[in-house]
Amino acid sequence: MSMPRFAQFATHPNFLTLFRVLAAPGIVILLSFPNRWTTAIGALLFSAAAVTDYLDGYFARSRGLVSNLGKMMDPLADKLLIASSLIMLTANGWIPAWVVCIIIGREIAITGLRGVVAGEGEDTSASWLGKYKTGFQIAAIIPLLFHYSYLGVNLHAIGMFFLWGALLLTIWSGVDYFMRFWRFLQN
Repeated sequence: MSMPRFAQFATHPNFLTLFRVLAAPGIVILLSFPNRWTTAIGALLFSAAAVTDYLDGYFARSRGLVSNLGKMMDPLADKLLIASSLIMLTANGWIPAWVVCIIIGREIAITGLRGVVAGEGEDTSASWLGKYKTGFQIAAIIPLLFHYSYLGVNLHAIGMFFLWGALLLTIWSGVDYFMRFWRFLQN
């Protein structure tokens, strides 16, 4: 039994990556007018987009749909989604700007390093530290996007807890990445 045509399209890895790219401006627009509704919708949109990060890789590998476009766009879509959300959280005064500068700075530096290393034919897959870093970033951003307390739960405090963990893992994984590929930077 084959999957309906729309389901095949909607679960295509590159479509899921494109969804993350398009979710980023949606979150920016929603957080430009922060209130209980727009932040909740933004948090749900971010959550759905974060789930596609896992799904696109799963579908690409399980269906033999790994492509050069997907390999290039997947990490960029992730960075766009994370960075735009963090920037809007800063713009609204909900998180410190210096934390966002470190997180985004690390992402840009590692993306550049990956380009150099990939040009040498080396594997630039994310390490377990990088995967934990991303997980903590997602775990921080979702409650921070909700921002307001719901049913007496201070979601901002929960988000800040995970943001500090994400910051530590961001620095640690960045240092680890540069140490692993230091030899490529010495030429």
